[in-house]
Amino acid sequence: MNHDMARIYDCSVDSELLTGMRLARAAIARGECVVLPTDTVYGIAADAFNPAAVTRLLEAKGRTRQAPPPVLIPGIPTLDALAESVPEEVRLLVDRFWPGALTVILRAQPSLSWDLGDTRGTVALRMPDNTYALELLAETGPLAVSSANRTGEPAATTAFEAEAQLGESVSVYLDGDDTVAVSPGEHGAPSTIVDATALGREGGKLRIVRQGAISREDIRAVVGDALEDEA
Repeated sequence: MNHDMARIYDCSVDSELLTGMRLARAAIARGECVVLPTDTVYGIAADAFNPAAVTRLLEAKGRTRQAPPPVLIPGIPTLDALAESVPEEVRLLVDRFWPGALTVILRAQPSLSWDLGDTRGTVALRMPDNTYALELLAETGPLAVSSANRTGEPAATTAFEAEAQLGESVSVYLDGDDTVAVSPGEHGAPSTIVDATALGREGGKLRIVRQGAISREDIRAVVGDALEDEA
C-alpha cells in the first residue's frame, strides 16, 4: 500500500463518490482496510473472508484476536448464508430493526472459510442503514467492520476523526458527511448487540450484550419473554 495515497473522499460530491468507491473496492480486494460511514459511528472495514485483512484491521485498532470484529452485510439473504440457523425471534428483530443499529450474534455456518479471531464458532451480523455502506457491501460482499478508532479512544463520528486515529493503516476514507445518525437513539450511538446463540436450547433466551441505539424496551416489545431479564 502506498501510504501517501490514503485520503478522504467526500461522498456528497458525485465525482469523489465514484472515485472513493472505486478505490475502496480495490483496496478491499487487495486485503487492505477502508473507513466508511454507517448509521451509527464510522467503521474500519476489511474483507471478512481474508484472514490477513482481518488481522490488519485488528492491528490498526490495537485489538487482539480475543475481540473479533462484527460483520456488516447487505441484506437478509446474507444473514441466512452466514448463520447456521436463524431463530424466529431473530427474524422478527431484523424485520423490525434492519437496516439499522442492531447487531445479532448467531452460530456461524461451520463450512465458512474465514478467520475473524477467537469467535468460538459465532458471528456478529448487522445490516447498516447507510446508503454508502450498503452500496459498498453490495459490491464487496460481507465486510468485517469495527468502530474506526484506536481501542480505548472515542468512536469516530466523522471521517476526519477516524483519520486522526488510524492514519496510514487505512487506504481509503469515505466521508459520508452528515449521514451518521441514529434512529431511535442518540447521534453517534453504537449499535445494540444481542446474543441469540442460546435461543432454541431448553430455557435459552436472548441476551443484550451491549446497550446501544436500540433500547431494551424496544427489543422486548418485539420478542417479549424471549429476552433475558436484566441482571
